[in-house]
Amino acid sequence: MMGYANLAQTDTGLHMRQRSRAFIIADASSPTNRVVFINADIAMGDTGVRRTIVSQLSKQFPGVYTNENIAFVGTHQHAGVGGYLENLLPQVTSLGYVKQTADAIVAGTVRAVQRAHANLAPGKLSVGNTTILDANINRSPTAYLANPASERARYEYDQDKEMTVLRFDDASGNARGLLSFFAVHGTSLYENNTLVSTDNKGMAAFLYEASVEPNAFPGNTSFVAGFVQSNVGDTSPNTLGAFCESPGKPYNGLACEADHSTCGGTVQDCHGRGPGFRISDFESNRIIGDKQFRGAQAVMSGSRIPATLSPVEPRALDFIQGDNSTSQNPFWELVKGAITPFPSAEQKACQAPKPILLNTGYSHTPYEWAPSTVNIQILRVGNFVMLIVPGELTTMAGRRIREALRAKLISSGVLGSDAYVVVAGPANTYGHYVTTREEYGIQRYEGASTLFGQREHQPFTSPLGLSPIFFKSSAANLGWGTDTLDAYIDKYSSLVPYLADNTSGKPPSDPASPDQTSKAISLQTGVVFDATPIGKKFGAVLVDVKTSPAYRAGDKVSAQFVGANPRVSTVLVKTHLRDLPGDLEQPSFGWHVLDSRSTCVRPVEGGAL
Repeated sequence: MMGYANLAQTDTGLHMRQRSRAFIIADASSPTNRVVFINADIAMGDTGVRRTIVSQLSKQFPGVYTNENIAFVGTHQHAGVGGYLENLLPQVTSLGYVKQTADAIVAGTVRAVQRAHANLAPGKLSVGNTTILDANINRSPTAYLANPASERARYEYDQDKEMTVLRFDDASGNARGLLSFFAVHGTSLYENNTLVSTDNKGMAAFLYEASVEPNAFPGNTSFVAGFVQSNVGDTSPNTLGAFCESPGKPYNGLACEADHSTCGGTVQDCHGRGPGFRISDFESNRIIGDKQFRGAQAVMSGSRIPATLSPVEPRALDFIQGDNSTSQNPFWELVKGAITPFPSAEQKACQAPKPILLNTGYSHTPYEWAPSTVNIQILRVGNFVMLIVPGELTTMAGRRIREALRAKLISSGVLGSDAYVVVAGPANTYGHYVTTREEYGIQRYEGASTLFGQREHQPFTSPLGLSPIFFKSSAANLGWGTDTLDAYIDKYSSLVPYLADNTSGKPPSDPASPDQTSKAISLQTGVVFDATPIGKKFGAVLVDVKTSPAYRAGDKVSAQFVGANPRVSTVLVKTHLRDLPGDLEQPSFGWHVLDSRSTCVRPVEGGAL
């Protein structure tokens, strides 16, 4: 699975299917002037997957869908399938590259865009926002406090609590879809979960689509709800905070140590708790999804303006946040020299105060460990501007880049004071985290995971009707010289002149990253053999639902069928099992030597007998 970097977290079943939702905004007077926003239920966008999506769409629709106008954004959930990213480092815990997974993501996404293209019709857009107070917290408040007091004083919270909703209406004024931008990590489901899911963003989308078309099966609704990730870096859905789960220890049940998120000096027992902690992580997931659903619903039913207008989850290795003084594990001292080059003095200065564990930027064997070039992109629709960001911006980093780009749009004369700027990501490429310089110095997880170091960058709407539409994207090698956030701001700012109404030409771009998938290594074995038990057919019931005693709300109904390993065939659109999961849908699979058995568990909803 992808997200927690835990080799033991291997799929055993399905909670909710991962989906891609595509939104196309086009200028009726200039059909090739359009943008495609893809919101995919995956951990993050990837260069290799996006490259294939762009290739297939550009062949099917020459001159219409291109590398410039397609944004591939992940919801950043941590309960989905892994192995689809083309760089080596994130492949380690999925035992390498899994082509079958990447192919399924591409196929599903291309189909979503094809459907959106076929359903293009005249319409209008509007934007609104609301405040959601209890759906996220800052998981690294001590790092946030390192930001200047004068800057922090401008904001009421150490998290962005505002949800922005872009509404899509048809020509008759009927709602056809929405894009909701709100920052909260997709970690409601913990790393002990082994059911493929979409976490709280996918739950919010399901709840909204089901509320509009309650009798339609998931994936077959005409209304499409996209719950988009934003400056997610230091957010957490575990709103109760982080506590020590250390049975028998004196600190069991106490809050984790604040600066380093430790319990008794180690990180393994420090776990975030969601609002449904006393029930289950699935209940926490439902609650956080529901809060986003209801926030978007409030905006959709309220007033809008036309577009003019918990700590990081511990890993098996005991790295302590905010502590660079302790001696490093000798295993890693040995490994990093054996498999990656020793860092130069220049690199050490670039990354300081972070010690370099693995010198991934200079590791090219057997192929690239991490991206050296990232894709940056801005989509403008009227006065609504979307910064498509290849990483996880922290709260304050997101605020700074939004503010800087809005100021640049206005000072350049591209837009007026009604400019509305949002952040979407991690998208297109996964460049890991982006913090402020002050947060980087604290070296909690977000700072330590700022891949390019503190001295890496020099980087980054008319009525909100369907026109004008502008899109610019560029490949950027961030280089050294300024801090990472400033580099992104610089690179994104360089794209602003190309968003003007009467602009022409394309922005300069570094060469695109070379394909890595042709060199990829995979240790994932295929399905060697799958058959039915003697005398049985696929789909036959092995253990039927018990008919007594009577079921009551909260009870779980289960049945076991003759199934097959789902890797035998990745099923798109079709399904082997249909259900309307009001709360949870939890099929699980047991693979035996000669046959496979699937068990479906369904909770009885409230009010039922």
